[in-house]
Amino acid sequence: MISRRKQKYDVSPPLRQYLYHFDRLREIPLVYDDLTRFSGSIPYEDPRGKETLWLSVFYDQEHMRELRPKLTQIYAELKIGGESDHHEHLTVDRVDFGEFGNSRPFRIRITNLYNDNSDYFYVKQADASRIYGLELEHILSPNRINYLVKGNTLIEEHIAGVPGDAFLRNDLPKPELNKVRIAKEFTKFNERCFIRLLGDMRSVNYVVDITPDFEEVQYRVRPIDFDQQSYEKRGKTYLAYRFDSNKAVTKLAFKSLNRKTIQQYVAEERAQMTRRAKVESSRLKALLGVMQREELAPREHVVRLAADLAKYHHDDVYRGCDSMGALTATHITHMLEL
Repeated sequence: MISRRKQKYDVSPPLRQYLYHFDRLREIPLVYDDLTRFSGSIPYEDPRGKETLWLSVFYDQEHMRELRPKLTQIYAELKIGGESDHHEHLTVDRVDFGEFGNSRPFRIRITNLYNDNSDYFYVKQADASRIYGLELEHILSPNRINYLVKGNTLIEEHIAGVPGDAFLRNDLPKPELNKVRIAKEFTKFNERCFIRLLGDMRSVNYVVDITPDFEEVQYRVRPIDFDQQSYEKRGKTYLAYRFDSNKAVTKLAFKSLNRKTIQQYVAEERAQMTRRAKVESSRLKALLGVMQREELAPREHVVRLAADLAKYHHDDVYRGCDSMGALTATHITHMLEL
């Protein structure tokens, strides 16, 4: 359903002011351009030896000596915050490059030299669409999002979980899988994405967080790619169940849940999102206020999506929206009855 790379939108002064107010702007090294100057690369293989879309990249010794303290400083800022010297025992274990993504991300593996424990963070090109997606996820979802912005550099915390495509391929067919629980969570995930207009939730763009409970296993589906926040023109691109890669879990959901149960879970998710929106009402109002004044998609996308939403909801209020931000604000307000 999505065949072209999304246009990149710069972070505007009003959005930077919002980020400053909510402590997302930090004085961190601007490393994205430095990371692009790698001298070599090899395909990265997963622990099972399967080649992935990532490339492990290498730098000459002098360039790496300059990069290493900057990257460990950024990691300490992301995890601890403020002026911190708690990064002398940290080292950069590996740098991977993802040429496939809109944001052309770098994945940094940081290792603690005291206990050999490793963690990751991502360095990406700052894009307004992605930042709005991160903020809406932080405000309206059950998940907290940790990220920092400086200039053209966006730093994101790693979101842990089983990649959606791997989960559907390896876990979904298992007989011990609690089919009702994963169907319930996918239904709620689909509703969350649609309400806040987060598109392109193919199976490679979310993870499944699996948590053992005292009797059963709990699942939570979390998006990891926010590039397509309020950008695509077709309404169906904001419905996760419409993507072919999610066909197996969609089929499972309709098989495991009847219509009344699906309606119940949808109502539950809307109620929870409404509560979160009211708790963060001033922050959400500020974000949507800035968002409505910005250009986040071509004009034709706005017109087409407004028509699709008007048809879907049988409400002409969407046809009066003149920006993607206005469409997003109207959609959230009407669906959550704010």
